[in-house]
Amino acid sequence: MRKFCTFVPMNEENKISVVINTWNAEQHLRKVLESVKGFDEVLVCDMESTDSTLEIAREYGCRIVTFTKEGHTIVEPAREFAIHEAIHKWVLVIDADEVVTPQLKDYLYSQISQSQGPTGIAIPRKNYFMGQFLHSAYPDYVLRFFQKEKTHWPAVIHCSPEVDGNVVRIPAKHKELALEHLANDSVSDILRKSNTYSDYELPRRRHKNYGLWALFSRPTFRFVKSYIIKKGFLDGKPGLIHALLDGYYQFIIVSKLMEERKK
Repeated sequence: MRKFCTFVPMNEENKISVVINTWNAEQHLRKVLESVKGFDEVLVCDMESTDSTLEIAREYGCRIVTFTKEGHTIVEPAREFAIHEAIHKWVLVIDADEVVTPQLKDYLYSQISQSQGPTGIAIPRKNYFMGQFLHSAYPDYVLRFFQKEKTHWPAVIHCSPEVDGNVVRIPAKHKELALEHLANDSVSDILRKSNTYSDYELPRRRHKNYGLWALFSRPTFRFVKSYIIKKGFLDGKPGLIHALLDGYYQFIIVSKLMEERKK
């Protein structure tokens, strides 16, 4: 039985397309697609998955487009392609491991119905580690809702889209409006991603003249920010481990830059 994600709404100006970029995303996709039922379009932009991602997307009646994975090591070019493939004026971009709450859906529709509403909205996101919510990783704002014709997504890893207009943030106190991030990465996942993502950071930081002091100061500051300033101490041992891993990520970046200069 097909579980359709879309319906026909009232006003053409007040329609929202949900865009999901995928590559072998079967793990959480059903839960994600369940959460976006009722939006006006659900578009899956797939990068040639080899698992059951496309089968699940078809099961839910989603519109599917393909972005060739060959030659692309980051998702950002696929995001730029996907948002302009969407049918409707307003676009909500979510990852294939993020859940949209009913309250967030209602909030977004209420915002676009206003004559003087924003052009883009940054949404808080709840992150989890070792099976529990992380205070230190909240609100973790992501700019994911905007008018597509006023938006450009640069081809830079972890880069936010550029929106020409008024961008607002949903207040962090409204946790019911936050995206639920289902990833819950393990320590091994974080270490693997730290190695990969730090490589992508190098071109952006080559102008920085990091020296010996940066090997100590940057990891220390990131640890203090995560554990003390952002209240990671409230998360017990997971909060401490996560803060240390945050500091370690900065240590890797500085070390690789120093190694590169040495070569």
